[in-house]
Order: sequence, then structure tokens, then C-alpha cells
Amino acid sequence: MNDLIAKTAIDKRLAEIVRPVIEDLGFELVRIRLMGGETKTLQIMAERPEGGIEVDQCADISNAVSAVLDVEDPILDAYNLEVSSPGIDRPLTRLKDFDTFEGYDAKLETSELIDGQRRFRGILAGIEGEDVLVNIQQGGDVVTVGLNIDWLTDAKLVMTDELIREMLRQRKAAGALNETAFDEIETEDGSQED
Repeated sequence: MNDLIAKTAIDKRLAEIVRPVIEDLGFELVRIRLMGGETKTLQIMAERPEGGIEVDQCADISNAVSAVLDVEDPILDAYNLEVSSPGIDRPLTRLKDFDTFEGYDAKLETSELIDGQRRFRGILAGIEGEDVLVNIQQGGDVVTVGLNIDWLTDAKLVMTDELIREMLRQRKAAGALNETAFDEIETEDGSQED
């Protein structure tokens, strides 16, 4: 399993437990993290294979995952379960993510120094085998760098106007965005404006 989906040993164990449940519901696991704090939080990001997820679908996943985790009981302490979409400035955790979001701005971090650096920011240029291709500025030129996905410790999209427009376009095309819901705005005194 790719370390970008599940980094720690407990995350990997949790992924083994919840991935089949999520896939049986018709979704894909994007990322899983057990985060510390006074009360731990188990954060699960999921989406449909073609992208996107709705709030009620997150609730369905949460209910199904909770039932399995109650039986398996892999987390000793109390925790909160949080199921969400990857969001607009989403983490890139699977090879297909780098291909899907070709042409968008991303930040990537590697475990080892590559040509003297660990952090890269540039425009995703697809994939080639197991390599993620990214166009970066080097001096006055744009250079394409290939980074093996196994070298990456973190990767995410950078929120840009272009990315926001594309996500809104996709939601509208999928029928998930109802623009008429925003036509009337209620003011403080209770009257409505158009």
C-alpha cells in the first residue's frame, strides 16, 4: 500500500480494516490518519471512483466503518471518526490522482533529497510508469522532473482560481450543485433580496 494513503503502522492496519467496507459501498479510500490530541480523531477521506462524494454518502461510510471498527476494536483509546471528501486542495495519494489532476498546481515532498531539494512545486504533467511528472521553474526555464511515487511523503493540490472553477464545473455537471439555492438571500431584518 502506498504510504501517501496510510503513513504509520496503525494507519496501515486501519486501512486494511476499512478499505473493503468503503469499496463494498462503491467508494475508494483516498487517505486515512489517526491523529492525536486529547481525544484522537480517525480521519478518513473517500470518494467515488470517478471523483466526488456527497455528505449523505460520507454518513453512510461513517456508519458502516463504525460498525466494523466496533467489532475489530483496533484503537484502544476513545476517538472521533471523521469521514470527508478530499476537498479542493486535496491530498494526492494514488498514482491515478496525479494523472487525473494533470495541468494543476501541486506541492510535493520527498523522503530523500532529489537534486538537492525535498520540496517541489509545479504543474502536474501526468505519470510515466511509477513516476509522477511535474513541470517546475528552474532558473528561467520550465523543466519536467520525474519523481517515483514511492519517494513521496506528501503531495497535494494548491488551491487556485482555476482549480476552484474546475471543481465547481464538475459538481454542476454531476448535478450536485444547485445554483438556484443561492438566488435568494435573506437579510438581517428578515426581508429577502433577489
